Amino acid sequence: MALARADNTYARVLARIARIDVLVIDDWGLAQPRETEKHDLLEILEDRCGNRATIMNGQVDPKHWHELLGEPTLADAIVDRIINRAHKVALKGPTKRKDETITT
Repeated sequence: MALARADNTYARVLARIARIDVLVIDDWGLAQPRETEKHDLLEILEDRCGNRATIMNGQVDPKHWHELLGEPTLADAIVDRIINRAHKVALKGPTKRKDETITT
């Protein structure tokens, strides 16, 4: 999104993302998003809300997303667009990555 802002293709990129049938946001919450990233996420979710599927995967429980996002008003807007129509799937058990063996 930063590159799209820099080369004046931001609106075009947002429109393209809005048309994707299923958008996957992986590893959500690994780091606190920067201010522009929060606004980008809100724009993306606003365009997709009620129109297309969005899958968010991460280690942070949704009850901590306000804390992660910081700014209360922006956090409310983002969380509202994600949670209200969400189907939450919580996976339990040990990581499957530990089972992988690397052979050379």
